[in-house]
Amino acid sequence: MNLIKTIFPKQARSLSIVFMLVLFCFLVLFFRISITKTLYYIFLVWNLFLAIIPYGITLLLSDRKRLNKISFVLIFFTWLAFLPNAPYIITDLFHLNISTFNNIWIDTLVISAFAITGMFLFYFSLFQMKNLLLAFFSKSISNVLITSTIFLSAFGVYIGRFLRYNSWQILSHPQQLFSDIINMILHPITNKEVWLFTLLFGFFLQFGYSIFKRLKE
Repeated sequence: MNLIKTIFPKQARSLSIVFMLVLFCFLVLFFRISITKTLYYIFLVWNLFLAIIPYGITLLLSDRKRLNKISFVLIFFTWLAFLPNAPYIITDLFHLNISTFNNIWIDTLVISAFAITGMFLFYFSLFQMKNLLLAFFSKSISNVLITSTIFLSAFGVYIGRFLRYNSWQILSHPQQLFSDIINMILHPITNKEVWLFTLLFGFFLQFGYSIFKRLKE
């Protein structure tokens, strides 16, 4: 822990919490593997890795003294592309529908552990990014950008879960991805489930952000 405080003095507390949560995730996953003799939920490790990327980005930036605006904008959009991976893990609870009666308790515990860790990574990264935004924008503009980011993340979770896109496809298959997004925007009635999910999940994330903000005050 002293090493963490030395390297990342501003984020030592969040890093220690993340470390303990990740460790717990691996412990419960290992326990499930040992009692079920299957590796089915091993994909959660990859999902958690993707959730750590945006947190890692803001963690590295938070201790940089200088960052020009062009570099910051490029990094911001890279961060935004990966951010939905953090709350996305909540939707892995869908996998419980194939769980057996005997394994439902451990399966719920495993997915919940990873999902909670993803949410902590999401909110820690949001707060770190807000502090970075305040170096370039006013408090009101920063708040608008963070709120917009939360609802964009909810939209990102939808296209990840239901349309099966991932963050890498912004670069590998941008035409198809943006074509689908434009179609959803131009035909909101036909795609009403998209916007219903985005609004409800967005309000859920925003509510969590408000609680997290109060706890940090």
